[in-house]
Amino acid sequence: MAAHQKAVTWLVLAIALNTGIAAVPDPQAARSPGHPVRIISLVPAVTEMLFAIGAGGRLVAVSSYDAFPPEVKRLPSVGALIDPNVERILSLKPDLVIVYGSQVDLKEQLARARIAVFDYRHAGLADVTTTIRSLGERTGDAAKARELADRIEQGLRDVRARVQGRARPRTLVVFGRERLALRGLYASGGIGFLDDMLDVAGGANVFADVKVQAVQASTEQILATRPDVILEIRAANSAFPSGDRASELSVWKVLGAVPAVRNNRVLFIFDDRLVIPGPRVVEGTIEMARALHPAAFAAKDAAGVERRK
Repeated sequence: MAAHQKAVTWLVLAIALNTGIAAVPDPQAARSPGHPVRIISLVPAVTEMLFAIGAGGRLVAVSSYDAFPPEVKRLPSVGALIDPNVERILSLKPDLVIVYGSQVDLKEQLARARIAVFDYRHAGLADVTTTIRSLGERTGDAAKARELADRIEQGLRDVRARVQGRARPRTLVVFGRERLALRGLYASGGIGFLDDMLDVAGGANVFADVKVQAVQASTEQILATRPDVILEIRAANSAFPSGDRASELSVWKVLGAVPAVRNNRVLFIFDDRLVIPGPRVVEGTIEMARALHPAAFAAKDAAGVERRK
């Protein structure tokens, strides 16, 4: 599978299969003595959290989708959401495995092997910090986790304040579609971390009334919602091959009646920080806000360019 297809598949599946609360530590794990020293994470967002709170050194394996921080590339891969390598996981003798809530079969196998799990589910933006705090309690890094969570929450408040009072463009957030076509198009619905990020960034979701995390949208629905801005967000490794950007942009021309297309406000952002609900969500939200409200960041961006001269 090509890199861009793999990245989109992971995001679509993760959102479609994992909804609800953010993270639930296994009750048996809470009764076990001490803190875990051999951790396996099948969830890229939680892998980033572990490193951010100082527990990354205890990881003994990660998922096949993990790419950040760079240290993960030195760790064994044990599959991912739909293809966990149970034999390999058991052979590494972990005392804690981070799993998706939808991985029921895997959790049953780990329970039989008396291996604790940390049960993760995609949810809203606020649940990123809830998960970080819960993870810190589980790993024995509670103080660092609380500090990180507080910093993220303050960062999001700062972004909201920066765009406050500005007109909120009606925005379609697309996180997956077929190459060079508007088929198989997935967009953010009216709940979940992408919708929450958009709200903080100063946009109004055109599918706000559709209370699901992922909408498989048709061209007819897009025409009906008339977005002012279309944001296509992807993982960094799913960036278009060199020279394809103009062709990918041109597929939207069939919807010339849509304000975003007519006014050249179809924007591509290739950045893992927008698609992985981990400790870098503030940076991702800033990128989304900058795309929607470039004037709000113009002075700061100009100052940064001046400093680099």
